Amino acid sequence: MLAQQSLFEEQEHEPIMRALESFEFAGKRTERLEREGVPVFVNEFWTAKQRQAHSIHEVSYRACFKPQLPSFFISRLTKPGDTVYDPFMGRGTTPIEAALLQRNVIGNDINPLSTYLARPRINPPSIEEIAHRLSRISWNHNGPWDTDLLAFYHPETLSEIYALRAYLLARDALRKLDRIDDWIRMVAINRLTGHSSGFFSVYSLPPNQAVSVAAQRKINERRNQVPTYRKVSDVILKKTRSLYADGRKTLSVHAQFCSEPAHNTPEIPTGAVDLVVTSPPFLDVVQYASDNWLRTWFAGLDGRSVDISMHRKPDQWTEFVRSTFVELGRVVRSGGHVAFEVGEVRNATIELESLVLRAIGGLPFRAKAIVINVQEFTKTANCWGVRNNKKGTNTNRIVLVERQ
Repeated sequence: MLAQQSLFEEQEHEPIMRALESFEFAGKRTERLEREGVPVFVNEFWTAKQRQAHSIHEVSYRACFKPQLPSFFISRLTKPGDTVYDPFMGRGTTPIEAALLQRNVIGNDINPLSTYLARPRINPPSIEEIAHRLSRISWNHNGPWDTDLLAFYHPETLSEIYALRAYLLARDALRKLDRIDDWIRMVAINRLTGHSSGFFSVYSLPPNQAVSVAAQRKINERRNQVPTYRKVSDVILKKTRSLYADGRKTLSVHAQFCSEPAHNTPEIPTGAVDLVVTSPPFLDVVQYASDNWLRTWFAGLDGRSVDISMHRKPDQWTEFVRSTFVELGRVVRSGGHVAFEVGEVRNATIELESLVLRAIGGLPFRAKAIVINVQEFTKTANCWGVRNNKKGTNTNRIVLVERQ
């Protein structure tokens, strides 16, 4: 007990601990609890009300967190020029936010689409460069096509999609795909299907994954709709202008992107990372190949070859987290930090933060705090479980650890 008290007294003097303890938003003081000997801080630490994220983040992706989450830790635990890493970067929220804050970035995800979505936004081309490149592409497709795709697209739109795909794949094969092509590919991947005229497709759900052809036909029948012509180049320019709404920034930082398993990233130098902000796959099972079949087709990837981690059982997930932290123990410098976001409690029965604490046992990490960002509709009294009958993530729950 005395050792535990000594640890808490030591932590009280650390800037991040003081910041969590004294944080106040809209008159709400931080509530401090304790879990398994680790301080727990509960408050509304970041919301859309506090700060609007930069428009460059607005790229659809399944299960992504708000940019305010990595910003909270990046601004408090690093300084400009430090290196921020996300081993499960998804759409690239952490590296993009870190770059906006003048930090160097490393992003990794076993899903190669993640690099396609994140990398172009570090050094975005101008509207004029994009428009000029689009004007030079031949939009005529004379080859065969998959007629099933007509459930999503007007024939002329589908022809343009095929033409753009062929252009990008050819440029990539010749190693001539530059930052302008990279940007065009990123936007096109993101505009393949959706629910408005800002997408290439007829009305479809959701915008961050593709339904099956059979499901799209049912949507068309139920809505009594047929695909209308959407000019691909116009849609790309429209989305680009939206992403640049808060200004186009060429981010003068060093950026590295990898597509490796999080537990084996030899491309990242030992001790190169000052801060990790990440959110791993949870205990739900994501069907990567079926969810991303249209995106991987357009990008020329084999979705079936991507070994996305799927862990139904808590013990399996804990071992997966431990293997990740073993590798983080190599790449994070001594004194660096990891902010490990684990979302909401699963069915109010499994507390993922406890599994993380178990996973780091015996590794060169010290658990400093559990940070729970509670949304307005979630009462602090219920922060250990979902009791408001609402689906989805109601709180962000982050285990903050320090590399010893």
